[in-house]
Order: sequence, then structure tokens, then C-alpha cells
Amino acid sequence: MLDHSALIEGLPEPRMLFGDHWQGTGAESPFTMVDPSTGKAVVEVPMAGPAEVDQAVEAAAGAAAGWRAVPPHRRRDMLWRLGELVLRDRERFGQIAAVEQGLPGGSQYARFCAEWVKYYAGWAEKIHGSISPSYPVDALAYVLKEPFGVVAVITPFNESLAALGMKAAPALASGNCIVIKPPEQTPVQTVLFAELCLEAGIPAGVVNVVTGGPAAGEALVSHPKVGKVTFTGGLPTARAILRSAAANLTPVVSELGGKSANIVFADGDWKAGAALSALNACVNLAGQGCMFPTRLLVEGSIHDQVVKEVVDLVTRARIGDPAERGIQMGPVISAESAERIHGIIGRARGESRLVTGGDRLGGDLADGYFIEPTVFDDVDPGSELAQNEVFGPVLAISTFESEHGAVDVANGTSAGLAAYVFTDDLRRAHRMARELQAGSIGINGMSTVPPTLPFGGYKGSGSGREGGIEGLLEFLQTKSVFVPLSPPASTGP
Repeated sequence: MLDHSALIEGLPEPRMLFGDHWQGTGAESPFTMVDPSTGKAVVEVPMAGPAEVDQAVEAAAGAAAGWRAVPPHRRRDMLWRLGELVLRDRERFGQIAAVEQGLPGGSQYARFCAEWVKYYAGWAEKIHGSISPSYPVDALAYVLKEPFGVVAVITPFNESLAALGMKAAPALASGNCIVIKPPEQTPVQTVLFAELCLEAGIPAGVVNVVTGGPAAGEALVSHPKVGKVTFTGGLPTARAILRSAAANLTPVVSELGGKSANIVFADGDWKAGAALSALNACVNLAGQGCMFPTRLLVEGSIHDQVVKEVVDLVTRARIGDPAERGIQMGPVISAESAERIHGIIGRARGESRLVTGGDRLGGDLADGYFIEPTVFDDVDPGSELAQNEVFGPVLAISTFESEHGAVDVANGTSAGLAAYVFTDDLRRAHRMARELQAGSIGINGMSTVPPTLPFGGYKGSGSGREGGIEGLLEFLQTKSVFVPLSPPASTGP
């Protein structure tokens, strides 16, 4: 049996932040945070009601004018300092992630977050408008870029800290104040992030935190003083958010997951292609990643070799205590997730060929939510397993015989977040990149989601972009100013 008692003692207290006021209680019944590695309760998380949400939004709205007036170079310096503090506390973030989400090597996500914060720190002093030509009237016509004021930031459980870098950093750099609602299961990383924002010198009220469930989310998204929403999560929650945001016509940036295909051709590095799907779909984050290549499409002539390579890789993966160095895979987030994933596996057994895995792990890991890396072969592209995001350590393998056929299968889902191609044919690589319906395409590898590159989905994988200048512009409004320079026409005596 795993023991995380020493780690739990060092956790920051789950609490809410309104301006400079920390609060450890909420109007709703508290949520019991459970360590997914042990199945044991860790701490009670306060759940906000509409009153606490209103308090957070009012704090943000009250700070908005002052934050917007901060000289850009000072905002830059504060955000850069925040990035440095996140790096300083990376091991602490890693320990928190091990307890609240069962994540091995969590300190790497602190590095990811810090890189995004520092990247957007540099943008804070580079936001500018433009001069436009005017005709037929002689005029000075120019464009301003202005913040929305208050942005609601709603993050996912699987990459809470990474999502803060992707969402909070550009929102703050562009002059907005934010209200963060972390997931119920993983609020503590957000609490530490907010503490570091204050330590970095970001004024009170610019960053606020509400811990809560669906009621808090609905109250936040529908609040009339929220100017924009940025959300990462599942489709059912996204539909609820869009309905709530519609009350005030509040714009929403959404990243909603995917069912990404990894297409491996015989002329490519098929071992690397096999490893990409094996390690990401079945091992990293216990398969709980939005852009993971969970469908492996293999050219028929190399099918057997690829399947053998996948099985060899997943069966050698080190599964265990996420707080232990060298562990590659931890548990899924909750008992409910484990039960749901096991149900998908059970139904898939009757439709596809189970190659390896499929069961819960026992022994010292029996009390946690550990599921074996699971691989199915001969998967029908129209089946539940091939169409729906599992968000667990399950890989679906199918075979194709032609480039056209592979594209049709890859595009044959409602999702369109990412797609991957392994081939040494340069022309084919570019053809595939053009024809695949996804927001991110990886050729002979997987994107590390650098802050310089726009990230987001096609189709049911959401709208809007995070990263690069496009990710910054999501948090800026455009204003046109028109100043006639010619004297007004005479109206006569």
C-alpha cells in the first residue's frame, strides 16, 4: 500500500482568493479531494456558490482599471518574476501533482508553465494598434487593442498548471484581470500559483480563485462583468458553459479534447510511430491527454511489427507511486473515471481483439485507480472505441491499405484537435498535413506545444487558439478610431 502522508502534510490549504482575502469556506457542501494513488481522502475543498463567485468577479472588476493602467514594461517584469517563481517551486508543484492527480514527474509541468508565462511576459510591452488609410474622407484612422476587463479561466484536472500558463499568462499580459476556477479534483496547484502571483508583485484583485463545481462554473460564466471565458475540458461541460455564456453573449475560447489519429506508413520510421502512440495513449498521464494519438492507423504490410513494438513498450512501462522517481505512469483521476474506462474496455472486448492489458492493477496499487496499459487491435473505425475519447490508457489499432483510406479514417470522427503522420515521403507528408482535419499536425513526431505556436482544434475540438500572437489576441478587443482632418463642409448662409 502506498503512503503519501508526508506529502499531504506539506500541501497548501485549498482556499479561495478574492482580491487580497483568502477564504477557506464556501456556500456549497465541501468536496472531498481523494489521492488517486491510494483511494484515501486528502482534504476538504471549499465549494463556492454564486455569492463567492460574485465576490471574486467584483474583486477582479475593481482591479481592472488599475491593472490596465500599469505601464507595459512593469507588467512584463511582474510576469517574468512569476515565471521565475514557478520554476523555483517546481519540485513543490511536482509533489502536489503526485498527490492530487497521481502525476509522475509533475515538476516538468512547472517548467512548461514557466515558459508560457515568460513568453507572454515579453508580449506585454509589444501590444500595439495600427494606422489605417482612410478614403474618401481625409482622416486619421487608427486601431486600438484593449483588454476585455475580466476573464474567467476554467482549467482541466489533467494539466492544471500547464493550462494556467496557456490561459492566465496571455490574459494577464494583455491587461485583463482573471478569475480562475480550477477543477474540484486538483485545486491545490492553482492555489500555489495564485500565491506566487501575489509574491511576484501582481496587485491584489488581478488574480482571483474560486473553487467549486458546476454551480460555481455556471455563476462565473454567466456573470455580467465577465468579458471573456477560456475553458479546457470535456464536451458536456463545454455545452453547459456555452449555454451559460449565451446569456450575456460572452465569447468563449474552448479546447475540448480529441481522438487523434497517428498514421504510420511502411516507408517511415514505424518504430518511432509505434512509440508515439504506445507511450502517449497508454502511459503518459495514464492516457488522460487531449492531443494524445489514441488511434494508431498502420499500413497493412507492417502491421504485425508495429503491434509487437507497441506491446513491448507498454508492458515495460514503470507503473507505480507517482511520487517515486523513474515512474512513468500513475493512476487515473478518480474511482468514477476508472469505472467508466473499465466499462469502455469491457464493451470493446466484444468488438475488437484485446492484445494486452484491460484490467485494474492489484498488489500495492490495488487501493488506487490504476489501470493496465490496454491495447486493442482490429478496431472498427466506426466503433465506440475508435470514435469516442476514452481519456484513459487505451489504444485502438486499425489497418489501412491506401493513403486516401487512411485520411478518410483519420477524419472520420467529430474531433479534430491533432493528427500525426510517419512517412519519409516529403510530398506525402505535406499532402497529409493539408488534408487532415485537425488544428495541429505532427510529421514524424509530436508537438511539444511551445508557447510560440497556436494550439487549438477543428470541428468538435473547440474554437479559438492558445499560443503565439493568436493566443494573445484572444484576450484583446479591437477598437477603431476615426478623426476627420478636413474642415467640415460649409452649409451656406
